[in-house]
Amino acid sequence: MTARRVTPLLALLAAVVVFGASCASDTATEAASTTSPAAPSSSGEAGVTVPDAFTPITLTAIGAPPLPFRGTDGELHVAYDLQLTNATAVPATLERIDVVDGADPTRVLASFSGTDLVDPACTFGDCNRLRSLPAKYVDTADIPPQESRVLFLDFTLDAADDVPGALLHHLYGTGAGSPAFGAPGPVDYLTTPVAVSTRPVPVIAPPLRGANWVALNGCCEPGFPHRSSVMSVNGKLNNSQRFAVDWKRVDDRGEFYSGDRTSNDSYADYGADILAVADATVVSVLDGMAANAPGVLPASDPALAAELTVENVDGNHVVLDLGDGVYAMYAHLIAGSVAVKPGDTVTRGQVIGKLGNTGNANASHLHFQLMDGPSLLEADSLPYELTGFDYAGQVPPQLIADADDYLTGVFVDVAALAREPRTDQLPLNLAVVDFP
Repeated sequence: MTARRVTPLLALLAAVVVFGASCASDTATEAASTTSPAAPSSSGEAGVTVPDAFTPITLTAIGAPPLPFRGTDGELHVAYDLQLTNATAVPATLERIDVVDGADPTRVLASFSGTDLVDPACTFGDCNRLRSLPAKYVDTADIPPQESRVLFLDFTLDAADDVPGALLHHLYGTGAGSPAFGAPGPVDYLTTPVAVSTRPVPVIAPPLRGANWVALNGCCEPGFPHRSSVMSVNGKLNNSQRFAVDWKRVDDRGEFYSGDRTSNDSYADYGADILAVADATVVSVLDGMAANAPGVLPASDPALAAELTVENVDGNHVVLDLGDGVYAMYAHLIAGSVAVKPGDTVTRGQVIGKLGNTGNANASHLHFQLMDGPSLLEADSLPYELTGFDYAGQVPPQLIADADDYLTGVFVDVAALAREPRTDQLPLNLAVVDFP
């Protein structure tokens, strides 16, 4: 289990709703003006107008509209992905992109440039937001003719009143200056409105119980999985793991294992009860996959990788339908531990299996995520908030980046933790939490 740039762990608001407490009209159109070629054009988003412009780099949103959620830093987070395409025959370069309020483009919400976009010296963390398809690292912000890139965007706001109804993107760089595809020159334009979702943020119970759980590979830095796990599936780019967390536990010494590191039983989290996060219906189950040996990621071993498929890459797993278009996915369970079958109904807090090391994983952990459909590949990732937990601090990112494939060492000073009760927040990447 590693945050190194070469190996992801898996191959492959205003309103709030709490889960688990109990089980057209025609639009008029205006004729285009023939006397005002520079007139602004409608964006399709209420209150947003985009000036007409030649845009050598096109932007397309990947997935559903972003849904703001509250993190353990107390801020509202907005995270989403864009596909950038140089739709011309000459080179283009992305120098800066500002995310602005769609209703007031002078209001800059976030700005990304320089090493925010590309930093070959950075191997983990908040860097390298610009990637080649589907999400490979690049060494330059240049976009060759007829090529595409993925851009990972996220920013924070203080309060719900600060969240705009839609976002716009102000792009700066170089590229073709006209449809004639002349020599590259400076480009500077507004483009691509993205609506901000107003659906309720799912609020769920924790999927585990007990102390000293670490949110590995959590939201929202693109230098860690799963934030950058964009895949090309079903004819589109998709990111069902944007808000996924790999929950892994340290013992009272702050270590992930003690004793024989090649034995799954040596790990503090192995065999932990996995809990239904809400009253729900079981949609799908996979059981029977044997445990992996710790320290070896199957996708990196040609013999083991040959046995991975779309169906089993997550190992033994369970998908629950929580209602209202929200689904929960639990992955890497111990063979034979899955206690439910498709069609079963479960209640919040019910044990549905035990935490293991199966599928494409190199150490025991619970991969957990919410999504807007039952398929890991087809669905889009959903952020969420937990009903209650104690927040105890953060694991330093460098410790994870420098760790071996067994996660050897002390990662948490357990005796020094100062636990704080939290409600309705999502533990961010490398947060240390206790679940009731």
